[in-house]
Amino acid sequence: MQHKYQKWLFAGRKKELLRWFPVLAVGVVLGFILMAVPRPLFDTPCSTLLETGEGHLLGARIAPDGQWRFPAPDSVPYRFEKALLQFEDRHFYRHPGINPVSLAKALVRNIRAGRVVSGGSTVTMQVARMARQGKPRNLASKLTEMAWALNLEMRFSKKEILTMYAANAPFGGNVVGLEAAAWRYYHRPPHMLSWGEAALLAVLPNSPSLIFPGKNDTLLINKRNRLLDKLLENKTIDALTCELAKSEPVPQQVYRLPDEAYHLLEFAARRQQGKRIRTTLNTWLQQQVNEALLRHTRQLAGNNIHNAAAMVAEVRTGKVLAYTGNVPSFESPGRGHHVDIIRSPRSSGSILKPFLYAAMTDRGMLAPNQLIADIPTRFGGFSPMNFSRDYDGAVPASEALARSLNVPAVKMLQQFGVDPFFHFLGKAGMTTLNRPASHYGLSLILGGAETTLWDLGGMYASLARIAVSNEEKDGFYPVNPFQPLIWEYGEILREGEETSQPFLKAGAVWLTIKALQQVTRPDEETGWENFAGTRHIAWKTGTSFGFRDGWAVGFTKDHVVAVWTGNAYGEGRPGLTGTATAAPLMFTIFGMLPASGDFSMPADELVPVAFCRQSGFLPSPFCDDKDTLYVPANIQTGICPYHQPVHLDSQGRLRVTSNCWPVAQMITRNWFVLPPVQEYFYRRKHPEYRSLPAFMPGCGEGSLPMELIYPREMNRIFIPRQLDGSPGEALFEIAHRNPETEIHWFVDEEFAGTTTRYHQMNLRPGPGWHVLTATDQHGNQLKKRFQVVQTED
Repeated sequence: MQHKYQKWLFAGRKKELLRWFPVLAVGVVLGFILMAVPRPLFDTPCSTLLETGEGHLLGARIAPDGQWRFPAPDSVPYRFEKALLQFEDRHFYRHPGINPVSLAKALVRNIRAGRVVSGGSTVTMQVARMARQGKPRNLASKLTEMAWALNLEMRFSKKEILTMYAANAPFGGNVVGLEAAAWRYYHRPPHMLSWGEAALLAVLPNSPSLIFPGKNDTLLINKRNRLLDKLLENKTIDALTCELAKSEPVPQQVYRLPDEAYHLLEFAARRQQGKRIRTTLNTWLQQQVNEALLRHTRQLAGNNIHNAAAMVAEVRTGKVLAYTGNVPSFESPGRGHHVDIIRSPRSSGSILKPFLYAAMTDRGMLAPNQLIADIPTRFGGFSPMNFSRDYDGAVPASEALARSLNVPAVKMLQQFGVDPFFHFLGKAGMTTLNRPASHYGLSLILGGAETTLWDLGGMYASLARIAVSNEEKDGFYPVNPFQPLIWEYGEILREGEETSQPFLKAGAVWLTIKALQQVTRPDEETGWENFAGTRHIAWKTGTSFGFRDGWAVGFTKDHVVAVWTGNAYGEGRPGLTGTATAAPLMFTIFGMLPASGDFSMPADELVPVAFCRQSGFLPSPFCDDKDTLYVPANIQTGICPYHQPVHLDSQGRLRVTSNCWPVAQMITRNWFVLPPVQEYFYRRKHPEYRSLPAFMPGCGEGSLPMELIYPREMNRIFIPRQLDGSPGEALFEIAHRNPETEIHWFVDEEFAGTTTRYHQMNLRPGPGWHVLTATDQHGNQLKKRFQVVQTED
């Protein structure tokens, strides 16, 4: 009984299994189809593309396997799609990946021909064959391709399958994909192909060996023309279009791909190899900057200056519009043209001075017209010199910035402090300060640190943005106003929330801008004052030690332009200065940009303050001439130290004291008096300067009327030997308020000579300690003790 029951149960289950067998079989087949196709479908390496935000190709790098294979595009151009489907798969949008009718027709043709003349593959099956590259073309492969095609149709839309075909189809040689073929054979993007060009590329994957510029033209033309006739028959194109398309020649050469931004592409490819990288660059401006750079470096080549770099960016958005990291030409190997100068650290020269000026102004430590000493000065072992090797004695701070004077800049940094300025630069976006502040010392302001054109562009753009944002956002600031520039499409400045307590206020920035707008322009820009109202460019140059780097950075309310000139391998050249070699190119680039309005004064942040007109300090009771300037409210420059009351005789010609002249007959005047050394240099450039009158004989002398110019520090000096081996001489120089006064020189109480007007004396003291004594004809005496450490061999 139990046996019969089990037999009946088994028979019932067998019927049930037979009933579900077709479903299970289909499930197994579908499972195989779904699981058999790898993901991702294509794992071949791609070329790296650099494009503008609008999709214009700027440059490309070949894929690691040596193929020009572009990343898959977003879509397939209309003309190519129509031509391809007419040629390969007219029923593409109606079949599930396999077309039984086409397969049957292909089988009949092959039997009749006695060989394989047609495969009957759909576009989807061809995509599967491309993905299975290298597999033999036999019946087993065909069945596998059919299974894969069913899989692809279930996973992807028809448009996506077309895109995969267009991206991976062979187009002859090492050209893979429609986009690469369009650029290599027609030097244009695929959406700009004509009907004739689209038809030729549609038939090419079927026989990619036919494309060989200058050969096989007849076979290729015949295949293309037959396709055009079919497009005419189905009314995709009209008769005139067909005739014109047939008259088009086949490609006669293989074009080089665009390379408008070589150095940015190299930089991007190291980060995103095999990707389609969208940038913020402007195609037209990038091309114009490239051409300007080429023209400019051809001129500089006469002085053996072979490299230059330039960058243009928007102030408000920080987006880079042009990026030329070096001369866009590689016809001169060994010139360092491959070096991306924009990203390469180079000595900064004087290009950082505006940031010190802005920082000091913001903290109330500096007023625009405040006099800064400009005399030979030694700071420990550091003796800065102005580029002109001349001195002004004393110069207004804004003029010192506009003229890029070195000695005043070092004095300002000494006052501000190296450590605070070091940290200020770090917050301002300078990323190359990789050593402690003590390593740089006071040379930080004169090129003691390295920077990059990329950092400088961001720093100057941010400086301008502070002034623009304050004007356009009613006095509010971003928390992080200093931001690096942006070169990738879609990125935005991440400035954070707004604050009313900024890192650097717009008032100080505006005063810095006004000083930078007064910089004398290069000879090529003679008469710039006449059109300053149309450009309103604030700019600064820099030259590194040894004439190795020339910098020029300028900005308006809308754009910043940063330029570098020099030799990539560091070779210095006479005349390689920021003003002579970099600034002309910067102004040429500004000429390509729209005119910009001027920066508005942030009236809410600046207050009118009276200053001593001659000294630029807050007026003392002895300053008769005052001037009102707009400055930050926290100004604390101190009282003018240069004005003092002077008592004169009744004719106002000689100075007197109460010991030699009746007080009632004295004339008291307020006098602008600089220290002797400052006066020595100042009056040579300011003929209006009036030295203090001499004392009336018998009235004595006030402060010492003379001061040592060279050497400034008398602790230790070195005296070189002459070429013949004899001991050399050291030059000593003294500044006297009255140059016509005679000065008698003594070394260790031994008479050395007398000077009049030009108080210079060559002395030859031996090793050891000495005392220099200088006595003028009125008995004023100056003494300095110094040591000759050794005479150098």
